[in-house]
Amino acid sequence: MFRRVVRQSKFRHVFGQAVKNDQCYDDIRVSRVTWDSSFCAVNPRFVAIIIEASGGGAFLVLPLHKTGRIDKAYPTVCGHTGPVLDIDWCPHNDQVIASGSEDCTVMVWQIPENGLTSPLSEPVVVLEGHSKRVGIVMWHPTARNVLLSAGCDNTIIIWNVGTGDAMIQLEDMHTDMIYSVCWNRNGSLLCTACKDKKIRVIDPRKEEIIAEKDKAHEGARPIRAIFLADGNIFTTGFSRMSERQLALWNPQNMDEPISVHEMDTSNGVLLPFYDPDTNVVYLCGKGDSSIRYFEITDEAPFVHYLNTFTTKEPQRGMGYMPKRGLDVNKCEIARFYKLHERKCEPIIMTVPRKSDLFQDDLYPDTAGPDCSLEAEEWFEGKNADPILISLKQGYIPGKNRELKVVKKNILDNKLNKKAEHTGLAHKTPSATPSIQNEAKMDEVLKEIKSLKDLVSSQEKRIAKLEEQMSKIAI
Repeated sequence: MFRRVVRQSKFRHVFGQAVKNDQCYDDIRVSRVTWDSSFCAVNPRFVAIIIEASGGGAFLVLPLHKTGRIDKAYPTVCGHTGPVLDIDWCPHNDQVIASGSEDCTVMVWQIPENGLTSPLSEPVVVLEGHSKRVGIVMWHPTARNVLLSAGCDNTIIIWNVGTGDAMIQLEDMHTDMIYSVCWNRNGSLLCTACKDKKIRVIDPRKEEIIAEKDKAHEGARPIRAIFLADGNIFTTGFSRMSERQLALWNPQNMDEPISVHEMDTSNGVLLPFYDPDTNVVYLCGKGDSSIRYFEITDEAPFVHYLNTFTTKEPQRGMGYMPKRGLDVNKCEIARFYKLHERKCEPIIMTVPRKSDLFQDDLYPDTAGPDCSLEAEEWFEGKNADPILISLKQGYIPGKNRELKVVKKNILDNKLNKKAEHTGLAHKTPSATPSIQNEAKMDEVLKEIKSLKDLVSSQEKRIAKLEEQMSKIAI
């Protein structure tokens, strides 16, 4: 009997590689605001970056292919009156993004299909309810149009974006500033990390704390907490001696952690990014020049160090691409968008494989862009796991995306909300009879969409021309 010295893992040889200079996004003035969020959000179409802006807050939204030097005059999303602190792409609609700001508001924006051609200052909806700056925005993982925001007023608000209403307000649960909030896999629970050094597990619809741990990390610096796929909680923080720590907790019994690891004595806050399909956690420290990654398993010591990707430049922030935006042909298992002072640099994490075939052990079915629930169903108490898709052919936006556009108009045009909602309700049952009918219906929907787009663009044009006429008349 010989003892296995090296732990078997398919992620042991994962290596990181920064892309070439011409594939970076250059000449971007990344925000200097002192706030510990990632400053960057990515999806399979766009990368959004919070930037320095005079007289308010703004962020850039760039199509992924628009690499190279970004013109100073490139249009921004600029409706906030104070600096933007956090941004998050909607997981069910790649053209919708939410932003939270020092001006105490949350705004939801619709980005044109091919990116911005002029500055966007009119949000689809403004969500007002916080009395202090809003530092965290996060979409629900499975329900459409459900958005969470957390502010420095120590309050968490959960919104129905389709109606613009604050449905749930968690006011008296946190005694101090909220550092991080995370949904669990099906969006039924929240875990929060707070300045009072407590980790809390909250049922938002019952408005009650299910579990909490005091002094999860004893240091005074900020803590981060995220849910893992199995329901456990992973935290990063600081020890009493100011060493950076990471810990794993079972919410059923939070007296003692499952495991704790000391890392180093750097003072940058560790931002955890988690891949539920591979159970790998990537830790990016603000001000660090490295990304450390760990695999979480059922065998002791439970959190296994894999490797560190190091560069020369420190990172100001970091964006993390959802699984469906990766290149499966190159065995890419993660892609980060690292923010420097003046540029954004993609970093690709790859598992070396000799075969060119699809590696199904690296790419189990992953959460797709379709929502499992409507907002109303979730607020009524229903839960549903994410709808999974296969990445075997690479991610291709399916034809259901067109149905989504009709839903999108709920955001676009609040007046037609009810009519469209009932329209959709009638449409979905009839989608079953036959493939031909489905194809015809798709064509009709596409035509309706293009006609609506045409009408709205002509209306805008008429309004502009009328404005010009009135000026000439004066």
